[in-house]
Amino acid sequence: MAAGPHARSTRGRQARALPASPHGVRGRGNAGSPMEFWPEFLARSWGKEFVAGGVGGMAGVVTGYPFDTLRIRIQQPAAGELASRRTSAASLFRSILRSEGPAGFYRGMSAPLASIAFQNAMVFQAYAIFSNACDPNKKNEPPSYNRVALSGVGAGALQSFLLSPVELIKIRLQLQATDHRRRRLGNSDGPLSIAKQILQAEGPRGIYRGFSITILRDAPAHGIYFWTYEYARERMHPGCRKRGGESLGTMLVAGGLAGVASWVLCYPLDVVKSRIQAQSEPRRYNGIVDCLKKSVGEEGYSVLWRGLGAAVARAFVVNGAIFTVYELALRVNLVG
Repeated sequence: MAAGPHARSTRGRQARALPASPHGVRGRGNAGSPMEFWPEFLARSWGKEFVAGGVGGMAGVVTGYPFDTLRIRIQQPAAGELASRRTSAASLFRSILRSEGPAGFYRGMSAPLASIAFQNAMVFQAYAIFSNACDPNKKNEPPSYNRVALSGVGAGALQSFLLSPVELIKIRLQLQATDHRRRRLGNSDGPLSIAKQILQAEGPRGIYRGFSITILRDAPAHGIYFWTYEYARERMHPGCRKRGGESLGTMLVAGGLAGVASWVLCYPLDVVKSRIQAQSEPRRYNGIVDCLKKSVGEEGYSVLWRGLGAAVARAFVVNGAIFTVYELALRVNLVG
């Protein structure tokens, strides 16, 4: 799961400097009718959250990709003689470094670097729109925690349409090094080649394999994610949701905690999703329930939390980077 961001409301007609509050609303005397609100809101807010979200997304991909590679490989079922002994994150790290070098941790990063930047930008903007749509009449007030959670759920569901095929290709790329036949022949495919192979073998439906589990994972996870960030930074720096002024450390820690909370909530679903998207024809799993039953039946309930340590470490680093870069991008006027 790409980690979701938070966004600012920027509605209003006044041409003022960026407000200190991360959710400061530039309001006007009367909210006006919905017909007046939507064109004005879209015209005034579009661009800032989108660009800053994209910059934050790229920072998150670069900082967290090695952790993500570890997570994907640990989650896969072991085969043959390795089935009786699971590899720890530390030993897997050493194995990748020894056999593939540092580049092995960044295998397949080019696809998500561009696509997740766009996805993150879309999530930031979608969150801003949903947050304001919940209650467009409130001005100069940060959104309630209920609005934060509901807007996060909406943004998470929307971004699944883009993220599902991207993660499918990314997972296939990350697992190429575990294909011993390919390693002997020295073959490896790029993201476009992987996408072409999936389309040829399975058609358009194949590129969206795992979409249902992706939306089940991301919608509630984003609600928890946004809520945790807003709650954590307010607790660490009382009044910052309305007046701003939180420190760099607050952004980093609150963002990191938000990432950890969302991943702990959705991790069992993420294990199932990774397995469904990693399989090729002939399929081993026939849907979400079948994958869950077979995984637990063969490897026990602990399989649903396998690799959680690497995922949590990644979540803290990635989301701390995303929130910090996003906030700084807006505050130093990188996006206008």
